This record gives sequence, C-alpha cells and structure tokens, in this order.
Amino acid sequence: MLAVIHYKFIKSLILFVLGASCVLGFAPFYFYPASILSLIGLFYFWQQNATSKQAAYYGFIYGLGLFTTGIYWIYISLHDFGNMPSAMACLATFLLSAFMALFPALVGALSVKVSRRQPIQLLIVIPIIWALADWTRSWIFTGFPWLTIGYSQVPNSPLAGYIPILGVYGVSMLAVFTASLVACWLIQKPTSAIFYRNTIALLMSLWVVGGLLKEIEWTTVASKPISVALLQGNISQELKWAPELAEHTLNQYLQMAEASSAQLIIMPETALPVLFTELPSEVSARLRKIAGQNGGAILAGLIEREHGEYFNSMLNLGSTVPEVYRKSHLVPFGEFIPLKSVLDWIYRDWLNMPLSDLSRGSIQQQPMSIVGEKVAINICYEDVFGEEIIRQLPQATLLINASNDAWYGKSIAAYQHLQFSQARALETGRMVLRATNTGATAMIDTHGKVLAHAPHFTKTTLNVMVQGYRGSTPYVRFGNWLFLAISFIGILAICVPNFLASRPKTK
Repeated sequence: MLAVIHYKFIKSLILFVLGASCVLGFAPFYFYPASILSLIGLFYFWQQNATSKQAAYYGFIYGLGLFTTGIYWIYISLHDFGNMPSAMACLATFLLSAFMALFPALVGALSVKVSRRQPIQLLIVIPIIWALADWTRSWIFTGFPWLTIGYSQVPNSPLAGYIPILGVYGVSMLAVFTASLVACWLIQKPTSAIFYRNTIALLMSLWVVGGLLKEIEWTTVASKPISVALLQGNISQELKWAPELAEHTLNQYLQMAEASSAQLIIMPETALPVLFTELPSEVSARLRKIAGQNGGAILAGLIEREHGEYFNSMLNLGSTVPEVYRKSHLVPFGEFIPLKSVLDWIYRDWLNMPLSDLSRGSIQQQPMSIVGEKVAINICYEDVFGEEIIRQLPQATLLINASNDAWYGKSIAAYQHLQFSQARALETGRMVLRATNTGATAMIDTHGKVLAHAPHFTKTTLNVMVQGYRGSTPYVRFGNWLFLAISFIGILAICVPNFLASRPKTK
C-alpha cells in the first residue's frame, strides 16, 4: 500500500515539474523546445492506456505546475499593490491557477474518451482539443490566454512561421502535435518501419515548411521611416496615484517630452495621473507646442470622464482637438467588477485598487491618422487578443501598445506581455511599438523580433525609427476561422467513423 502511495506521489511530482518546466518556453527564457519536451512527458503518461479519469488527473497536476509557476506574479499585484492580506492573495492566486489547470485536465479526459484510447486517434485528438482549450481560455469569462502554448514558439521556433496564417492557436495545435507524435513513438514503439518513416517525414516537413514560411514578407513598406520616442517614466506603482505627487509626474513627462525631437512621442498607459478634464491648460499648451515644433504628435495615457463614466484612454494631445482611443477590453477585477452586486465586498474589504470600475470603449474604433501613418492603438491587456487587434486592420499601418506592468513588480510578467506583442506583429505583418511605465518598452519588427528594448525599472526614453506597412496576412483576413475550421474537420474525421462503428449492425 505504501509503495502504491509512494509511486503516485512520485508520478504527481514528475507531472508538476513537467508543467513548471514548460514555462521555460515563454519569455523571458524563449527556449521554445522546453515547452514541447514538457508536453512529451505529459502525453507519455496519457498514452500509457490511461483512463479518462487518470488523464484528467495527470492534466490537472501538470496544469498546476504550469500556472502556479507561470502566473505567480498575480500574488504581487494583489498583495504588494492591491493590499490584499497575504493569505488571501496566496489563496486567490492558487485558485486561479487551479481553475486554469482544469483546461489541461479536460483536454486529457476528452482526448482519451473521444479517441477510445486508440493510439493513432489519440495522436490526432490531443493537439486539436488542446488548441481549442487554449482558444476557449481566450474568451471564457472575458478571457485569460496566458501561457497559451503557441506563444512559447514566438519568435524563434520554425513553427512561428505559421502564425501569420493560423494565428497563435494554430501554432498551439502544431506544437502539441509535435509533442504528441514523439510521445507516440516512445510509448507505442510500432514495429512498422513505414509508420516511423512516414511520421518522421511528416514532422520534418511540418517544421521545414514553418521555417520557409518565416522568410515570406506578407506585407510591404507603406511609408518612409519616422522618428519615435517611447517614454518610460518609471513611476512607482505605490506612488503613482498619490495626489501630492501628481504635479511631479506631470512635470517629469513634460520634461521628457520637451527633451525629444521625435515626430511621434508616446507616453505609457495612464502616464498623466489626472482626469483629462482636469489637465492644466498650461500642460496642454506645452504639449501642443512640442508637437508643433517636432512636426508630429504626442500620445499620452489619461483617464477620461464623460457622462459619469470613466475610460482608460490614449489621447493625441498634440492636436488642437485631441483624438482619443478608449480601452474596450477591460481586465476583470482590475478595471471592472464582475457581478458587482455580489462581489463588491472584495474591493471594499480586501483590495485597494484605483480605477477598478471603468467603462468600456467602443469595439468599432478606427486607427488614428498620425504623422502620415494609420495608427492602431491598444492599451495594456488588449494586445493579448489577436482577434481583437485585427479589427483595425488592414487600414492600420502601425500598431502601438501602451501599458503599465508595474502592477506585477520585478517579475516575468512584463516579459510575457512583450511576447504577446511579438505574436501580434507576426499575425498582422506590422511593426509594434510599446510604451510602458517600467518595462517592457520596445520596438518589434514584422517578424516578431525585438529591435530595441529599454532597460526595465529605469527612467528613460527609447528613440527609434519606425515604418508603416500595408497589406494583409491570411490571419488579418480570416482571424481564427482557419484554425477553427481545421479543428472542426479533424474532430469530424475522428468522431464520424467512431460513431458509425458503434452503431449496431443490422442483418
């Protein structure tokens, strides 16, 4: 009995460590083989004649390792900056990780059930259901697609070449298929040389084609380079909204802007800690003067108030009549309160977060015309959702993300967020500019490569030259529909024959 318990504990520990090691595929590590090797270990257990119940358990433990290691920074946000008691912040972080771990658990249970534990069917079903689970995480309860497997292949893996066609969830499918196939080789050990020869050829073709696709220029240069200054104020999150320091912050960003000769100056999300209607007229006048002298524009993050509603906005303060973009995809519990009548007590008793009840901007906002470019702006969390970014394409020639990841302290969160922006550059064939409070302030090219990156937690200005691009990638045209169509066809190819085989034969 003790031997059995010991064996189960060791197996659970191995699965947890496998899940934790998957994080090495994501930023800031970028070791893309790690995620695939990690999944091979999980699928090895799944393909050892596991029952649906066992596969669910294995997936859950693996998921706990993945998410407790990969999103530990939620604790920093809740405790260090939200002032939630330590025990409650630990519990909340663990519960979120446990909820996310239910997705790998569900993948395991469904894969074994749908495939009827037949090796070839399991090999095909696992990547389809895993990718669909990653996609589901992007929209259920407003979405939290962190640690989607496809991102682990950005930007260096040959599989990243498929992102402009299938998007990040399609790459999840291909990465998981690679791991599933290798696990099949290890556990099934087929005696057929034809099976090995064909599957090795298939896998090599998949990766070689991906590498070739990375060389394709899906979009073309649309304009001459323009000079851009990305301002990183490095304002401490504890002090950011202190009323007595608002004037100091305004002056700091004014001085940084006045020191720049760039055509386009971009400040981070909520860089100016005042309501737009309360922005001193002297500050507005000085910003317009800077923009006029530089022959360009100034984008700054502020909070707007209109008809009693508050919006997280980016405004072009360099024009006489400011253009505005309002954030439409808000962070639950960070920018709005889900089920407010039921959960309002969490904010009243446990949290002290400013701006936690904002209103959504329209999803139909169009790119701004700035310095000869059509600029699609997104704020913070919004660039996690590729299907939302393409709403402003193909009209937009340049993507801008303004963020404030100071909420997560000196953790890996800001680097993970940067990797999302790298995926958006690949999906859209557009350069991406990121202006952040503490990092990662960066410029990304159309192939998802970081061309310039400011040091984190440093007051600095990152000066870059950027170009707009025109044209559409297949992902811009079709979004996630190509990936979903492939998934649907794959599921039908498995389920229909199984259904027909299960029908009783009639004489």
